[in-house]
Amino acid sequence: MLMITVERQTNWDCWSIGQEVAKRLEAFGCSISDQTHHLINKEVLLALGKEGVIINVGRGAIIDEKEMVQCLVQGDIGGAGLDVFENEPNVPKELFAFDNVVLSLHRDAFTHETLTSMREIAVGNLEAFFSNKLLLSQVMDD
Repeated sequence: MLMITVERQTNWDCWSIGQEVAKRLEAFGCSISDQTHHLINKEVLLALGKEGVIINVGRGAIIDEKEMVQCLVQGDIGGAGLDVFENEPNVPKELFAFDNVVLSLHRDAFTHETLTSMREIAVGNLEAFFSNKLLLSQVMDD
């Protein structure tokens, strides 16, 4: 799996994502800045191909929404899953018409059920830690 992440507090240069990288890309994350605005452009979207699905749960303006909508209309990408949008709260109306697009609110994670589950996992991890047992949600170090 090719995964690209950019931490906010770095002095790294921001590079564009070329077609070769986009063809292999499975996950990508970055903060929004002048350099990352529309980083996912038509070239990147087309490189994803007809089976590619764009998922954005980070910052809406990272994806060029107009180009994404065009790629969806023309069948150039397989679909999209979005919970952030470029001009929130305005969501492009065209996105509601697609069967291969899932839209949600960025704050949808804050349901009663989710918060209860997070609390149970946190308490369970603390109990396991202080009992010298395996944590419920372990992070493995390669």
